Amino acid sequence: MGKLDGKVAFITGAARGQGRSHAIRLAQEGADIIAVDLAAQIDTVPYPMSTPEDLAQTAKEVEALDRRIFTQVADVRDRDALQAAFDSGVAELGPVDIVLANAGIAPMSLNPRAGEWQDVVDVNLTGVYNTVEVARPSMVGRGQGGAIVLTSSTAGINGIGGDTAGGLGYTAAKHGVVGLMRSYANILAPHSIRVNTVHPTGVNTPMVINEAMQEYIQADPSMGNAMANALPVDLVQPVDISNAILWLVSDEARYVTGIMVPVDAGFTNKK
Repeated sequence: MGKLDGKVAFITGAARGQGRSHAIRLAQEGADIIAVDLAAQIDTVPYPMSTPEDLAQTAKEVEALDRRIFTQVADVRDRDALQAAFDSGVAELGPVDIVLANAGIAPMSLNPRAGEWQDVVDVNLTGVYNTVEVARPSMVGRGQGGAIVLTSSTAGINGIGGDTAGGLGYTAAKHGVVGLMRSYANILAPHSIRVNTVHPTGVNTPMVINEAMQEYIQADPSMGNAMANALPVDLVQPVDISNAILWLVSDEARYVTGIMVPVDAGFTNKK
């Protein structure tokens, strides 16, 4: 018996990194997965983004756990495409109980590019809004409750991110995600749908472990401090975030809603 037997989870940014980890961890506990990812490059992002092959690997790893998974390439910035992906996944796997708005980018580098503010806000904030909006009518209409977790960051609690359009946009968007969470938690509470945020410190994923990000961190003292945790660990692992999310979406947290959950190795407390 798993904690999520019979549940279906809708996960954005599921091709690799935290999104893949979440898909695998929830599948280990019995959930079936609707996995969505852009699986393409955004011009303002200075590191290689995920590919269709990455999304296929996520499917392979979930299926190896004897769970069902539906995958589709879709851009969280495109509400219609995201709705189509959600609807197709529901048609194949059944109604969604869990939503993880995880997709995000970090367009930070020593060579800022025009448009990075808009791109990061569009993906990291509007994309989160779109994710909840495409899922909530089905969840409300079903009348069975549910759980939604929005991925924020330590940058959604603290004034970090660096003095570039991309860095400022990242921090602004991650703070905005908290506002969405608090509003949705109140709006959806009468329907027994719980909404929370997770706030990772630096996570060992391709979004952080890449040449452009490492150069940016080394050149900007505020970013270097942003990666300095209280516990003696430079980066946490994706599964550390997945384990926190698993608790939030399980019955163990059935009365937990409207809160921020830092998985930050003590970074926020240290500040």
